Amino acid sequence: MSSHLLSLFICVILISIDKYLDRSQAMNIRDIARLAGVSTSTVSKIVNQKDGSISSATRQRVLKIVQEYNYAPYASHARRSAKTWLIGILLNSSVSLDTTLDGIMKVAQENGYWTLVFNNYSDTDQELKNITALCKMKMDGVIWEPVTEKSLEFANYFEDLKIPVVTIGPNGGNSAFLLPYEEASYRITQELIKRGHSHIACLVKQSRRAVPFVNGYKKCLFDHHLKMDKELIFSDLNHDLVQKVCTHRVTGIIFSHYRKAMEFYQRMIRLGYTIPEDVSLISLRNDTLESISSPEISEISSCMIRNSDFGSYICNKIIADIERKPGIPPSFVQNLHLNSQTTIGIPFDQLSPKITVVGSIHLDTFLYASQLPQKEKTTPLTASLNFAGGKGVNQSIGAAKLGHRVTLIGNVGSDVDSDRIYQALAQYGVETSGVQRCSNTDTGRAYIFVDSSGTSMISVLPGANDTLTAEEIRKRYHFFKNTGYCLIQGDIPAEAISEACKAAHKYGAKIILKPSAFRKIPEEILKSIDILALNERELSNLCPGCCSSQQQPDYLLGLGIKAFILSLGQRGYLVKTSDWEEHFQPPDFRPLDNTGADDAFISALASYLLYGYDLRGAVRIAAYAAGFCNAGEGVINSLVDRARLEAYIRQRESGLLHLPRSGNRIVIHH
Repeated sequence: MSSHLLSLFICVILISIDKYLDRSQAMNIRDIARLAGVSTSTVSKIVNQKDGSISSATRQRVLKIVQEYNYAPYASHARRSAKTWLIGILLNSSVSLDTTLDGIMKVAQENGYWTLVFNNYSDTDQELKNITALCKMKMDGVIWEPVTEKSLEFANYFEDLKIPVVTIGPNGGNSAFLLPYEEASYRITQELIKRGHSHIACLVKQSRRAVPFVNGYKKCLFDHHLKMDKELIFSDLNHDLVQKVCTHRVTGIIFSHYRKAMEFYQRMIRLGYTIPEDVSLISLRNDTLESISSPEISEISSCMIRNSDFGSYICNKIIADIERKPGIPPSFVQNLHLNSQTTIGIPFDQLSPKITVVGSIHLDTFLYASQLPQKEKTTPLTASLNFAGGKGVNQSIGAAKLGHRVTLIGNVGSDVDSDRIYQALAQYGVETSGVQRCSNTDTGRAYIFVDSSGTSMISVLPGANDTLTAEEIRKRYHFFKNTGYCLIQGDIPAEAISEACKAAHKYGAKIILKPSAFRKIPEEILKSIDILALNERELSNLCPGCCSSQQQPDYLLGLGIKAFILSLGQRGYLVKTSDWEEHFQPPDFRPLDNTGADDAFISALASYLLYGYDLRGAVRIAAYAAGFCNAGEGVINSLVDRARLEAYIRQRESGLLHLPRSGNRIVIHH
């Protein structure tokens, strides 16, 4: 932009140099007389200094106009035949100084022309003064952006001198050239309609593109038989627009300016909403450098308008008119492409249920040794690896790999480790708006010792995980919307678990709880659980000492839990409901590292229940997912994707993937 301003300053200096103004001008004595409100004879007497009988006030008024409009007496109005290689650019205001001007100047220079830029500052009087100056400066052609439609009356000054003129902008008349704002607005509105949106708002900044942008929006709605609501056209980011989004009266928004789209995105994120789950955003964007950025997202879905291409076309057109060359297309055409689908999706009420995970977030350090550490013995390590981890991260990525939309809710620190967490989650498409950075604390860490048999031992520094309070969950209630299954782990504070259960129930989600060996889960929380998935050590922690191992499952089911799934390690899984009980043998995998196997099991269990499998089928499939995790190094790398998992199952149990499906609900039958 600074180069543009420098160009403008140079032009102003050039305009002020009188020695270059040897050309006759379009202004004649009648024009001066009209502006001054006197007769032509009076003007003639004054400019020829024969004004003895004329009042001083009249004389000063006429001379001022003569000076302002560069009028000289007895000037010839015949256009000089000699070519000057000058193109005048007459802009409406300084905001025109964008890449359009770059495109004009580049083409002009490539063709041996110089450009002189004039600014009207949206003032018609200044515009007329600039026109008269242009006419005196021997222009070969003029690119003109009229201030108003009435400004076209000044066109005769160029016509009298036979100066070719190309008009641009909305006030340039029927022959004016325009940037394709209307077509682009139509296109981005159509992108939302194609995805099922019918409640689409339009936010348009007052500018040259405002009218064509709104026209394109209206036309698209009309063509697709959608009602146009004037209350959904906004000129600023006001509270009313936010409220319409919050109440889902608006599911998608188009923006005339990219900066406004970014500002709105940041505002919604600060309010705790997710994009595009809560609202889809799509914007026009020109090729002028945008100085706004967001740490939460790289870009808004947008349709690019290349102002520089438009400037190039306009300059080629005026040069063709000057040199009387044919072959220039009659109108400016630009291919409009959507750059990404980052911030657009289907409307909230049409989304398939997602999986929401509430749990711990760690940076896992895996320490491999021939045997686990022992008291008063030094344990040599064979390898050390770092991965994003924690039960919340593991289960989120596991479900995402299996094809589901996933939202993770948890806390991390304001440190380098948190960056690695965000990067890992983003890599697998996990929605991270529910993950909050906390100041004055570090991201949780887990140190995992793994021996040669695959057995592991874990030590944990909770860090930011302990800052996840009930109030923090309440602030993120909206993330539970449209959740089919909510996966909760017991390695976060009990108050957060309790509040997460309330949020899940509020939005009709089924709850799968994975308790932790480090926490006792209160009975009032257990009573709200649909499926309890745990290992033998966790089972003993949850049940009172008076319960025998045979009584423990019945005790938990008596609290209201619908299904009980006990991981028995290499002995498989015990599943018990109020109606039936069954032991499932594990698939045959060579164990390398059992860390995260339970997380792989739970993420697959929720995934296939959400795909419509009954509990038996989902457990059997989830056992394969756990087997894959056992056989790999590092949890995330060992979490299997859907295609690989189902291909493996088809080779061993072809009928498993064809079991009757039941929709998005748990089916428990004998």
